[in-house]
Amino acid sequence: MELITFTDDNFEDEVLKSDVPVLIDFWAIWCGPCRLIAPIVEELANEYEGRAKIGKLDVDSNQQTSIKYGVRSIPTLLIFKDGEVKETIIGAVPKPHIVEKLNGVL
Repeated sequence: MELITFTDDNFEDEVLKSDVPVLIDFWAIWCGPCRLIAPIVEELANEYEGRAKIGKLDVDSNQQTSIKYGVRSIPTLLIFKDGEVKETIIGAVPKPHIVEKLNGVL
């Protein structure tokens, strides 16, 4: 499954109105730790296909959404369910940590 590219423009439809949980990786091209967790996020997109939406939001291009949800350091992963943030993960954490949080929301 392809990672979804979330933007300020599609955020409401793709995230807030989603009928499945959504994991968003807030990242930027210049962020080293973001590159460390990128492969993990891609693996999760395949593993959770059909059960959750998983994708990335570039904080430089989509500042409105980043500011609205208080993303101050990246990488930050937010897990949404029913239009609300259910989990926040800050920093490049190991995959089992992300899986545990995601499974807790499913």
